[in-house]
Amino acid sequence: MADFVSKSVVKSAERVLATPLAGKAVLNTIIGNILVDNPWGCTSYISGGDTLPAVAKSSEYYTGTVIYENNDGKQVGRISVRSPASGAFDTTIASILANSAIETAMGGTPSHDSSEDGFNITLKCHAENGELYNVSFKRDKVSISSYESDSILTTVETWADTVGELA
Repeated sequence: MADFVSKSVVKSAERVLATPLAGKAVLNTIIGNILVDNPWGCTSYISGGDTLPAVAKSSEYYTGTVIYENNDGKQVGRISVRSPASGAFDTTIASILANSAIETAMGGTPSHDSSEDGFNITLKCHAENGELYNVSFKRDKVSISSYESDSILTTVETWADTVGELA
């Protein structure tokens, strides 16, 4: 029988942050700067006859929880929230907090602790050498995946070293 022969070596790496990102506003500022400044020197490319951007969001979501506590401070209910965009997350949390019917049904007062919020934004990038790779940002880590060239890791890592929140 014939053996499988490797044709490429796809790599991944992650940086665990010393301090989790303070919130989604910090993350969205970092992402916004990447999309505007293109610090990794990515290039636009053609796929399926369309010209695609050098760096683009390929996925995004935000998670959080609204907790309900009774007068004794005992948790009596919780609602988990997952939204596809930052603004949608804020609107959903505000709507739940303001909903008196849910508050009555839960039998407690609602609160949202943003320190427990989660978020995930993945950027799809096209390197100058033609490789497509992903950089994912979560509250506590940054991951690079689907790259072959070590120069991609070096470029992203060198940039991340200049962003204080990503230490």
